Amino acid sequence: MKNQKRNKPPVISNFDLPAGRILAGKYEILSRLGAGWEGEVFLVREHPSGIERAVKLFYPQRNPRDKIANFYARKLHKLRHCPIVIQYHFSGIIHYRKIPITFLVSDFIEGELLCDFLDRQPGKRLTPFQALHLLHALAIGIESIHAMKEYHGDLHTGNIIIQRFGLGFDLKLLDFFHWGAPSQENIYFDVINMVKLLHEAIGGAKHYSKQPKVIKDICRGLKRSLILKNFRTAGQLREYLEMLSWD
Repeated sequence: MKNQKRNKPPVISNFDLPAGRILAGKYEILSRLGAGWEGEVFLVREHPSGIERAVKLFYPQRNPRDKIANFYARKLHKLRHCPIVIQYHFSGIIHYRKIPITFLVSDFIEGELLCDFLDRQPGKRLTPFQALHLLHALAIGIESIHAMKEYHGDLHTGNIIIQRFGLGFDLKLLDFFHWGAPSQENIYFDVINMVKLLHEAIGGAKHYSKQPKVIKDICRGLKRSLILKNFRTAGQLREYLEMLSWD
């Protein structure tokens, strides 16, 4: 019991890192971008190149034996050719209050979280046409991940960055979730979450009854069995969207 207590990782609830602090001798903190269950993300400037990067610092209690950090690094590297995935660069260790902290360096993606983007739209929702274009862009991106026998595992409006929109949407994904080894169930989970995102984008349950048939034929009342009857992969959903006919 005493050994277990000695080996228990220290608990850190937040990293109090001011702008200007240098991490690992080369990454100057510019600002804090956000936080999640596993750690915090900072915008940094890499020296001497001057390139802006994103650095994720992991809370030690959430990352025992670097299990989570290594999972992220391996997954991002494996999916480096998927255009919807942020590019991973480097991992290392800093000391914060004399505690070793693992960090990962990746591209800094300028854009807006999907949740914030939706909040700015009229009525805080997209038109059916816009929402279907959003879903199509997401399906293309997730299909590239599924083609690598991988999954995201945590798709929601706070985990998707919109870089631009117009004729289409340019998206990037944040925070892959670790549900264990890839499986068919993981693929199904991503598909269900993509359909839930469509449902949320058009305004959710409050506006669902007034949606056109083309939306309802995809959402299927958010019933898992009905959704999976039509779409078992992101590729099937993407193909369906590309074959849609409009009345």
